[in-house]
Formats: sequence, structure tokens, C-alpha cells
Amino acid sequence: MSNTNNQLSRLDPIEKRQLLIEALSYIQEFQNKVVVVKYGGAAMVQEPYKVSFAKDIVLLQSLGMYPVVVHGGGPEVTQAIKQYGLESKFIDGLRITDLLSLKISEMVLSGTVNKEIVAHINAQNGLGVGLSGKDGKLIQAKKMEHPSTDLGYVGEIEKINPELVFNLIKNGYIPVISPIGMGLDGNTYNINADTAASHIAVALNAQKIIFLTDVKGILKDEKLVSELTRQDTLNLIEEGIISGGMVPKVQGMLYALENGVGSVHIICGMDHHAVISELFTVKGTGTMIYN
Repeated sequence: MSNTNNQLSRLDPIEKRQLLIEALSYIQEFQNKVVVVKYGGAAMVQEPYKVSFAKDIVLLQSLGMYPVVVHGGGPEVTQAIKQYGLESKFIDGLRITDLLSLKISEMVLSGTVNKEIVAHINAQNGLGVGLSGKDGKLIQAKKMEHPSTDLGYVGEIEKINPELVFNLIKNGYIPVISPIGMGLDGNTYNINADTAASHIAVALNAQKIIFLTDVKGILKDEKLVSELTRQDTLNLIEEGIISGGMVPKVQGMLYALENGVGSVHIICGMDHHAVISELFTVKGTGTMIYN
């Protein structure tokens, strides 16, 4: 918070007043609305950013919003699998997940990572509650088929059952969800966290979904693009400007837009209080995509 305070102290009274008016207009707009935050990247690894993120989430709730956190944890899973003497194999960005890798993934995502995020939120006087997609049949999944490879226990989402999450947020809790789903066959499935966040946002009728990443947003000619329409975004994918690991993330964002979420944002989680800056200022910090 000290960096934010230092920046504010350099503003003259007129600039401070304008900033406050700007923020208040957004706060009123988002009252009683669901905001889903996909939490990932280096912001999950470095302690100062973990604390900053937790403060932002608790502040959103205190301002009358309903924040819901969906998190990843791929690097932590990779490290844990390595400690067991196994090798992580990927195809098309998806981790091939045998039964042992699945057990390790669930242990790390629904255990270590999830409970650490909950602890940080609770340390800021929030009421964080850790869930996996298996709780309350939140994420109903089926085995994902791949044209050339058996991915193992990698799942695709069939249905989101949001009742448990609605009950929690209406009673003052902040849900923190790990991307582990369950099939009607009784099997557990590892779900892409970006995909899970997008589908959960749609099921909750979220006003916004924010993706925290290791990059500032969508870049064109090495410059940040602050706003894009849905069609602009599709054009950038077709032109190859949005490529690699950014494509599935952006596709998840477009899915949310196409299914009722008001706007989607991609921001760098390593900017202190990036969530607050993106939501409550005109300029924001990353890229916003809208219909």
C-alpha cells in the first residue's frame, strides 16, 4: 500500500478529487454484482503480491461486491510431480494426467495452493472459504478427448452448478475455487483454470471477470492495447498477434463475453493493487475486452 500512498501524495487536490469521483462512480455501478477473478502467474508466488491481492479481494467485498476467486497452480503442480520423480508431459498446452499425477495435482491445487489463498484472505479480515469443483457438484466434467493422444484425467466442463457459491457469497463468504471437477462416472478430472473461471463467471451471471497473469495485457507492436472489442480480438488471433499460451486464455475470455458476462480483463498481477486499479479507474492497468 506504501507505493499507492506515495503516488497519491504526489497528486494535487483537484487530481485527488477527480480520482475519488471516478472511483465512486464505478463502486456504485458494481454494487451487489459478482466479480470473478482468475488468480494465476507470479502473483501467486511472491509474498508481497499475495498480500496485495488478498487486500484487493477483501476490499471489493467491503465495497458491496461479491468477489469469487478461481485459481491455477500449474508451476506448483509441476514442481510436486518432479519431487515424486515423475516428468510432466504436455500436448497443446494440456498436461497429460495419469492417476498418480491427478492425485498430486488435486493435493497441490485443492490443498496447499487453495488453503494458502484462503489464509491470506482471512489474514486481511475476510471470510475466505476453499472449494474444489467437486464440492456441491460445482464443476461437472467429462473426459477430454484428443485426436492423437490419451490425455488421461484431463476434463472438459459439461455443467456448472453454482448454488453453493451463491449461498456462500450471499452470506458474506469469499469462495476460493480450485479447478478440479468430477464426472457422472465418479472420476476426478483436472480442468484448465482459465476455462473453469470463464464457465463459473457465466453461471454466476458475473458483471466482470479479471484474469491475473504475468503480462500487462494484450500487446500489439510491443504496446499495450487498453481496450478491444470481441471482433478486434478475433482479428488479432487470426493475424497471429495473439498467439501461444495467450490463445486459450483469450478464448476463455471470449466465451464469457458471448454468454452474458459484461466485460473481461487481463492484467498483470505483479502490479500492486492491480485489481482495484483495473476496476475503479478509467485508464485501468491492462486490457479490457467487451462486446
